[in-house]
Amino acid sequence: MTDTQTQKGQPGLVEAALLGLCPECGAKTLFSGPAKFAERCGKCGLDYAAFNVGDGPAAFLTMGLGAIIIILAIMLELAAHPPFWVHALIWVPLTCLLVVVSLRVSKGALLIAEHRNRAVEGQIEDKADTR
Repeated sequence: MTDTQTQKGQPGLVEAALLGLCPECGAKTLFSGPAKFAERCGKCGLDYAAFNVGDGPAAFLTMGLGAIIIILAIMLELAAHPPFWVHALIWVPLTCLLVVVSLRVSKGALLIAEHRNRAVEGQIEDKADTR
C-alpha cells in the first residue's frame, strides 16, 4: 500500500479531499455546495450525515487564515500605502475564497479519515457491578 492509495485502490486522503470524492466508492459526490456535504453518495448510497465532522476545522481555519491575511495586509500597507478601497478589493475576496476552499478540503479530509478509520463517537461500556 502506498502513501497515495488505500487498500481499496482509492486515491489518498489529500487527493480525495481536494476532489470531493466519496470515501467508499470514489465518486465525486461528497459535496452538494461550496463547503456543504451532500446527504449521501449518489452512487453507492453512503450516508455522509452519519459522520460527525463538526465545526472544528472552521474555527482553526478562520483564525489561521485571518492571521495570514492580516500580516499580508499590514505588509502591503507599510510597503505601498494604498487607499482603503484597494485593501478592500484585495483582501475581502481573497479571504472569502481561501476560507471556502480550505474549509472544503479540511472538512472533506476529516470525513474521509473518519470513514477510513471507522471512527465512531465515544461510548461508555456498561460493565456489570463487580463488588
